[in-house]
Amino acid sequence: MPRQYLFATSTAEGLAMLAANPGARLIAGGTDLVIDLKEEKRQVNTLVDITRIPELKTISATGGQVILGAAVTHTMAATSPLIREKLPALAAAAAAVGSPQVRNVGTLAGNVVNAQPAADTAVALVALGAVAIILGPEGERRVPVAELYAGVGRSRVNPGREMITRFTVDLWGEGEASAFARLSPRRALSLPLLNVAVRVQAEGGRCTRARICVAPVAQQPLLCEEAATVLVGREPDADVIARAAAAASAAARPRDSLLRGSSTYRKEMTSVLVKRALSEAFFQATSRKTAIYGE
Repeated sequence: MPRQYLFATSTAEGLAMLAANPGARLIAGGTDLVIDLKEEKRQVNTLVDITRIPELKTISATGGQVILGAAVTHTMAATSPLIREKLPALAAAAAAVGSPQVRNVGTLAGNVVNAQPAADTAVALVALGAVAIILGPEGERRVPVAELYAGVGRSRVNPGREMITRFTVDLWGEGEASAFARLSPRRALSLPLLNVAVRVQAEGGRCTRARICVAPVAQQPLLCEEAATVLVGREPDADVIARAAAAASAAARPRDSLLRGSSTYRKEMTSVLVKRALSEAFFQATSRKTAIYGE
């Protein structure tokens, strides 16, 4: 177990603590890290707690973007009026994570850096096109969340020398909506057999933009680009949505699992969940436009 536990009050101080203590690692919620330490899956001599850095726990919208601090908890994301209005897929995904205790301390950045392909909020962030702003010794870099995976449990963010400070999500504007769907053995306290997040935009009765993310059907949240192209330029009726869902299912490569079910079952259910999420998102897009513009 770690020999020392340090609290950083700024991002600069946090990076300095990491640099001064080889073998150190950042901690915020710690819902996965603490278990790994107890089971001796990781060797860490120093933990640097970043939960006392105020800017890491903010949610705001400015310049056509939603900005989410890295240490925003799942509960904060699930209950934020801004997130529920602008990014409902993320609010729904955050509400699906674990138990209230886990949601109260677990963070968005932790869900991403842990690099598990079925992490609910990470799947939503990929579907939403979120970009991670990462601060390290060489300065700041911006990387789409979809590009932060190096394999199951392997992140391209090194929590021993750098930190995600925030996520940004560009707003698409009029006619956009998002949705999240999850298949699990029970409604709470269970890992997902499958989860799906989608984001769409519709104008003039046709889909103009779409993103579809499915997990765990690959070594990382799978962005189904071919399925999205089925939607773009077409009226999102039941037939088009079904064809997009079939394309997502075809792209999915789930493995047989005693925990999550057979590959065949999960491929078929991928189509079901994608249809469900797309139908909800397009309904949102139409209903919201009607409510706001009176069309």
